[in-house]
Amino acid sequence: MKNQSSDRLLTRAYLFKFALAALGMLLLISCGRGDKGKSIQIALVTKALDSEWWQRVKAGAEEAAKANPDVKLAVLAPEREVNIDQQVAILENQITKGVSAIAVAPAGAAEVIPVLDHAKAAGIPVVIMDTDVNWPSKLSYVGADNKRAGSIAGDYIVKTLGGKGKVAVIRGILGVATHEDRLAGFQESIAKAPGIGCVAVQPANSERALGMSVMENIFTSHPDLKAVFATNDQMALGAVEAIAARNMTGKVIVVGVDATSEAVRAVVAGRLAADVAMHPEVLGRKSVEAAIQAARHQPVEPRIDTGETLVTKENASEFLRQ
Repeated sequence: MKNQSSDRLLTRAYLFKFALAALGMLLLISCGRGDKGKSIQIALVTKALDSEWWQRVKAGAEEAAKANPDVKLAVLAPEREVNIDQQVAILENQITKGVSAIAVAPAGAAEVIPVLDHAKAAGIPVVIMDTDVNWPSKLSYVGADNKRAGSIAGDYIVKTLGGKGKVAVIRGILGVATHEDRLAGFQESIAKAPGIGCVAVQPANSERALGMSVMENIFTSHPDLKAVFATNDQMALGAVEAIAARNMTGKVIVVGVDATSEAVRAVVAGRLAADVAMHPEVLGRKSVEAAIQAARHQPVEPRIDTGETLVTKENASEFLRQ
């Protein structure tokens, strides 16, 4: 009886050790599979998706995501650029979901920075794109130099007008750094030409219809206007329509920013004098690539410059999308 009891105890001990070993092996395999199959969740939050510009940013972002099979990308945006509260709500929702990283083009710094602090507190890395903000916790800024873009437009207008004439600016939403910087660069450029006078700076909220209306109002006060700088293409194309309605095409030059395909075609046709390309596909692609690096705890460059290029009739064909 004593030997049988000892044998049973030894058998139980052996079975217990075997079960522990088997459980450990299963856990090891399970953990290995979980790590291998775990996806990276990237949220790209733009200012809107209601224009070709932002759709091209989205296309570039999706290109970067497709090159990384373990990445799941969500491209989100408010209905319009002026809907800053909606962008804030989108960001808060992505933080609650616990995404791996966020790339965001802030629609308004004052409203967005507090929610970015929430992302930091949740351990979610944030990449700022398109519109830089003074937020010390950003991992990187991805985008063009908006002040330089405004300066390029200003230099072109000064040269085309021979350093003389009245000009006006149709700008985007007040307080948004993208448009503030483009305006500042433009003003610094034309200040070098004493014969150039800026007679009006009016907002049109990056909207085409409003750009047309603002242009009509400026014409009423300044019928001898010679040039217009619009801080994005939607407003530039609206201004072009107002100029055409007065049979002033070619007599009042317009320069925009973004180089959307419609704007480039307008350059080719002579309705738009020039445009400043900001390379949206590059912006989307590099923003997602930076966010992926951040999610993988890899080093990210603090500033990633996507560049600007002046588009005129001479090189417009290079920027036309097929």
